[in-house]
Amino acid sequence: MKDAPQKPAVHIGLRNLKTALSASLCALIYYFLDRNPAFACIGAIFGMGANMEHSKLHGGNRLFGTIIGGFLGIFLYRIYLIFYPEGDNHLLLVPLLFVGVVILIVLAQSFWVGAVQPGGVVLCLLLFSIGPDNYISYSLNRMLDTGVGVVMSLLINWLLSRERLDAWQAALKARLPHRKG
Repeated sequence: MKDAPQKPAVHIGLRNLKTALSASLCALIYYFLDRNPAFACIGAIFGMGANMEHSKLHGGNRLFGTIIGGFLGIFLYRIYLIFYPEGDNHLLLVPLLFVGVVILIVLAQSFWVGAVQPGGVVLCLLLFSIGPDNYISYSLNRMLDTGVGVVMSLLINWLLSRERLDAWQAALKARLPHRKG
């Protein structure tokens, strides 16, 4: 009988701490701005990677997906409101969603391939959950908040990169007196 692969030991590593710090700093900033921090925190969590390249990739997926899905959702919802100004016939949203997903995928292929999933989330929320009074402000706020979170993660990942922390640790050790055991 073959042994099952070992699961890695659960630990709190640097990436874990940087992710928590990034999300918490977003929440703190938004507290003082009297804004809901949820989407900035989500952007921060999605934007943290194992290194800067991963952060740029994952954060870019989230940010560009939110931007593409947000603007596309505004456009499609506006078409919907031309036919149903009160927003009272949700059946039209089904073919608009179909067209929107096709356009979203084409745009993601052109600009940022990883944008499809987060863009689709924003698109679906705009079409089916937000409503005619809030769809523009919701979309613009999602873009702004996601951007803040992603930028926060990039900043934290850059400031607290493994290389930078190792250099700081080496500099600190060099300045401390050596103790003999």
